[in-house]
Amino acid sequence: MPAKDTARLSSKFQISIPKSVRTARHWLAGQEFAFIPKGEGVLLVPVPRQEDLAGLARGAKSDGYRDRADRF
Repeated sequence: MPAKDTARLSSKFQISIPKSVRTARHWLAGQEFAFIPKGEGVLLVPVPRQEDLAGLARGAKSDGYRDRADRF
């Protein structure tokens, strides 16, 4: 993905993501994103769908887990 890909903010405050970025990241129309302020810029992060998170913690062990009541 070339670093020279840029976009311009429209009068309606919209930005089109360059095709090379969308293709490289496999982003699709209608996908939801979160904007995270980072210093002088903003991080653009896709919000995962609930179906994509299913089974993510499968096999995780709760033994030895410290909760808030276990802290000093």
